[in-house]
Amino acid sequence: MGFFEDLFADKKEDERIKMPVKKDYQENLDKIKEILGSCDDVIYREFNMAKEQKLKCVAIYAEGLIDTNLLNDYVLRNIMGLSLDTDIEFRSVKQKIYEAVKDGVIAVSDIKEVDDINAGIDSILSGDTVLILDKWDKILVIASKGWPMRGVSEPSTETVIRGPSDGFTETLRINTALVRRRIRDPKFKIKQMQLGQRSKTDIAIMYIEETVNKSILKMVKERLDKINIDAILESGYVEQLIEDDWRSPFPQIQHTQRPDVVAAGLYEGRIALIIDNTPFSLLVPATIVTLLQSPEDYNERFFIGSAIRILRFLSIVIALLLPSFYIAVTSYHPGMLPTDLALYVAGSRMNVPFPAFIEAFIMEAAFEVLREAGVRLPGAIGGTIGIVGGLVLGQAAVQAGIVSPLMVIVVALTAIAAYTTPNYSIAISFRLLRFVLMIFSGVLGLYGIILGLILIFTHLCNLKSFGVPYLSPFVASEMTMKDFKDVFVRVPLRMMKKRPEFLHRSDSDRLGKMRQDIKIEGGDSNGEE
Repeated sequence: MGFFEDLFADKKEDERIKMPVKKDYQENLDKIKEILGSCDDVIYREFNMAKEQKLKCVAIYAEGLIDTNLLNDYVLRNIMGLSLDTDIEFRSVKQKIYEAVKDGVIAVSDIKEVDDINAGIDSILSGDTVLILDKWDKILVIASKGWPMRGVSEPSTETVIRGPSDGFTETLRINTALVRRRIRDPKFKIKQMQLGQRSKTDIAIMYIEETVNKSILKMVKERLDKINIDAILESGYVEQLIEDDWRSPFPQIQHTQRPDVVAAGLYEGRIALIIDNTPFSLLVPATIVTLLQSPEDYNERFFIGSAIRILRFLSIVIALLLPSFYIAVTSYHPGMLPTDLALYVAGSRMNVPFPAFIEAFIMEAAFEVLREAGVRLPGAIGGTIGIVGGLVLGQAAVQAGIVSPLMVIVVALTAIAAYTTPNYSIAISFRLLRFVLMIFSGVLGLYGIILGLILIFTHLCNLKSFGVPYLSPFVASEMTMKDFKDVFVRVPLRMMKKRPEFLHRSDSDRLGKMRQDIKIEGGDSNGEE
């Protein structure tokens, strides 16, 4: 057995006692009804087959999870009719069914046999139809999934000006198809498993065999195998259960709604996890650099993408440090300001009854409440409440003498800068750490800010994501200049010939040599494309 076949083989025994299918039709049916109990959405369609209609049969499915037209018009109708001239022996009926599937009489995409009643029940609850024949010790599972689903639409949390507009949905197979459409490589593998003792949520593990780091892939599978929970309702459950350090405020796994982001991560050698019932997929490993990158950085030319990225990094610094810097300068180090500015700041705060720390904390907390309320309110009024509430609150606070006008400017600039972060999770991390740095600066001034930054960077240096340093490539064991071609700036695509070195994959080539034998009219004298 090969590495990948052995890696994704089922290593865990089913905790339920196996219930083999009997040849007694009624006994099998009674067991299923006993397990499912009084489930009104489970339909039992009993009928007879074979000559003289003496062979009992039942089709069992969950209403609402199947394609009713497919089941009625292309499965049940043909199954009921194809065996009327068949002998009563169940082998004859079974052979007829398989011939019908093979010859196209029964239009189903998949059909299989199972010998465990529990497996048959899992198929029913997953949207398939099971067929039980009398005198047959197998259950026939017919693919008939057809539950209501949302169509593919543009992601609401990761909008871009230039780039694809399709996003993941809540259906696993639609999501894997969106990624498969972008990776037409036979080495692209999708391995499926289930998590959740009761929910049995389908999870697809995706990777490219020649670019993935096998030790990281093994680590991902081992951590997923250790999960023992009753239900997985969203990808956040998996993220929290497999991350390296659950106490860290920084996300160690990237989540995204964009198929192009997942495809780009797979091409780099990373691993994607697609979870059913959620439009958010996971990418591992993740570093702070990958979390601060946007797909639009690569869709534009390199100097535009680099300028936007530099602006983004500057905005992150403003969002993290500006309020604490205001507190430190106004409370402890007013001599750092020019004389005119220092006098203006002192004059604007003359009637404010609170120290700078309390003033900043009140405004930041009020704005966070307003931001959270705008998110939870219906979309039609959420934006309006956010804008009007911010204007009214700021103006009223200034007129009441609770805060200074400069404080309102600082809070507004901080809030705007925070929205430039493309990843929602790490943006929240910076928002939380902003309050921590405000406390440090309120106690020790600039020395407190420096102390807080030292603690944050010490934590980041020790943090890892599936064995990969979180600050890669800055703290990588084999740091090379090639890894810095896509950090603060993005060099031209012609120069990005290698994949990131910190993932230690076997195939590191990304861009081959440009062809020189093609002459372009109007090109340079070297004939370069």
